[in-house]
Amino acid sequence: MSKPNVLITLDSMKYPNTGLFHYGKSLGNALIKGNNNNFDFTYYIYKKTAGYFEGRVKLLERITLHKLWFAKRNKFKITHFTDQFCRLKPQQVGGKKILTIHDLNQLYDESWPAEKLNKYINRLGGYINSCHHIVAISNFVAGEVLTHFPQAKDKLTVIYNGADKPEVAPGYNPVYRPNRQFLFTIGMLTPKKNFHVLPALLQGNDMELVIAGIESSYKDKIIAEAEKYGCANRIKITGPVSEADKAWYYKNCEAFVFPSLAEGFGLPVIEAMHFGKPVFLSRYTSLPEVGGSFAWYFDSFDAGAMQLTLLNGLQEFHEKKLSEGIQQYAGKFNWDQTAKEYLELYKKSLLIS
Repeated sequence: MSKPNVLITLDSMKYPNTGLFHYGKSLGNALIKGNNNNFDFTYYIYKKTAGYFEGRVKLLERITLHKLWFAKRNKFKITHFTDQFCRLKPQQVGGKKILTIHDLNQLYDESWPAEKLNKYINRLGGYINSCHHIVAISNFVAGEVLTHFPQAKDKLTVIYNGADKPEVAPGYNPVYRPNRQFLFTIGMLTPKKNFHVLPALLQGNDMELVIAGIESSYKDKIIAEAEKYGCANRIKITGPVSEADKAWYYKNCEAFVFPSLAEGFGLPVIEAMHFGKPVFLSRYTSLPEVGGSFAWYFDSFDAGAMQLTLLNGLQEFHEKKLSEGIQQYAGKFNWDQTAKEYLELYKKSLLIS
């Protein structure tokens, strides 16, 4: 008996060093691992990312012509659009359609003019209306979806992301190696990450702050704050880092700090927790849901309050020896479980009339 054909769009992997790239790579591999020959998968990708899956699954290269016409419209029983910025539109394919929504951060981007924002809302609303099932990656995102798109109520599910534990080879050294205790954070240098509040954490101690991620003009604001607190010589902005370097920083940092204002999930939080590290987060959007009671939270971004949170949190972490418990908690977020839930959803979708 032939297996159901399932198209999974992984064209969001176009840009390395982004959360969607790592999401696509990890989910794609986990689905192959967990499939057990139930489905005939085809991954919709850009040519430059073919190497991550080649030889293990059918691949369909994304081309510009697909904006106008998708010849395989009726080939697939299910199409899973793995992010809300689909380059292949749900309206272009037949069969059952599943859409994963990672966040609605664009609704709060003050730099977007009203016309652009309305266009985004209308487009996403059209995608939601065209799909048979919607997946949110956290309960927070699910709530946001229902607030702005109440028509999704009866077809909405939450499936958490997994989070791989990065590996550190014995004796490995990163391109930049701090020579003292350091705090670590990672993410694109954009205002929503709120990294400019972090230099204040270096007051009253001799630690360093390492910030990894794609740079932008926002870097200037971070440096200005570092100069304000007299610690510019103890802040290193590395730019994008390799997977090996990232893993080393997680393993060797004193703490992971993540004061982001807008996260659909926040993969770096769980990645750091896989190493048993204390994580210090903002209380915004999905972060309290992801960090749970195993994280410490900045109740405000006042310099003194943040310093006290860090000081007390580190003291509690070491006195109570919390590393093992944090690692066990992080283990609940794994890609095998994420893939299992998506595979069950694919099966369920085939039964919906």
